[in-house]
Amino acid sequence: MHYLVPEKLNADLSKPALVHSNSLPWTPSQTPGVERRFLERDGGEVARASSIVRYAPGSAFPRHVHDKGEEYLVLNGVFSDERGDFGKGTYVRNPPGSTHAPFTKDGCIIFVKLRQMPASTKEALVVRTLDMKGAPTSVAGVTRTTLFESETGETVAVETYAPGAQWLDRATHKGEEFLVLEGGLLYGDYVCEEGTWLRFPPGRALPIRSKTGCKVWVKRDHLAVQ
Repeated sequence: MHYLVPEKLNADLSKPALVHSNSLPWTPSQTPGVERRFLERDGGEVARASSIVRYAPGSAFPRHVHDKGEEYLVLNGVFSDERGDFGKGTYVRNPPGSTHAPFTKDGCIIFVKLRQMPASTKEALVVRTLDMKGAPTSVAGVTRTTLFESETGETVAVETYAPGAQWLDRATHKGEEFLVLEGGLLYGDYVCEEGTWLRFPPGRALPIRSKTGCKVWVKRDHLAVQ
């Protein structure tokens, strides 16, 4: 059976992108029980891509190689492979050349990014954010828990914004990307609720603020090092 997969979707990294993922239909994949909501894509079934992926209870994905790496955040349920079980809030990085055969017992939803790591990435990483100890950094209404930092300057974090907090203008950044996990934020006058994905090219000012408070997954300084 053939499933329609967009080969070009928000593929121009020099342009901003915004997607309300919760309003998108679920598109079946070639694997029974696995469905996707596409956020960005450049290529066919094998592509540089970011997606929200839903696994039905008892579903599994065949063993495969991550030629250019994979990273994902578990949004709901428990996602598993031969290394263990990864519950809600777990952030995982699988480097280029790694393999696994993922599955789920009771069903899950993950946010996944494929083929977006430099070849120099060698180490796997598993961070269970709900179990993290220690005090996160907090500045001007923003609480930040860093999940990953690379030698090239790329960072990944979970940030919580108090009501009225705002992102500062970062005209020198090398790309920023957000997924709203809880609450809502304002991009200008545009309301971005839970499930909204945003991407900004290097150097683009960010007119973003939190009106009633929100929690986001954020990646920074990564678009100039692909």
